[in-house]
Amino acid sequence: MTNLIFGIHITVSLLLILIVLMQSAKGGGLGGAFGGVTETAFGSRAGTFLTRLTTTFAILFMITSLTLAVLSSKKRVSVMEKEPTVETIPEDVPKDK
Repeated sequence: MTNLIFGIHITVSLLLILIVLMQSAKGGGLGGAFGGVTETAFGSRAGTFLTRLTTTFAILFMITSLTLAVLSSKKRVSVMEKEPTVETIPEDVPKDK
C-alpha cells in the first residue's frame, strides 16, 4: 500500500514540475525558451487548462504527502528489535535415589 502511494507521489511530483515549467510566467518562464511552444501546442486556452492541471496535481501531491506522513508515523517494530520468544520445555531430570 505504501509503495503504491509512494509511486503515485513520485509520478505526480514529476508531472507537477513539468506542468509548472511549461507555463509562461510574467518574465517569460521556461515556456518561452522553446519559442512559445505552450501557446501553439495548447491553443488560446492554454492558460486555463494548465492552471487547472497544476491545481489538480498540486492537490494530489498534498493528499499523497499527507497520506505518506500518516502511514509513516505509525509505530512499526523491526524484526530485529522484537524480543525473542523462546519457549523452553523442561527436561526430565533424573531423580537421585
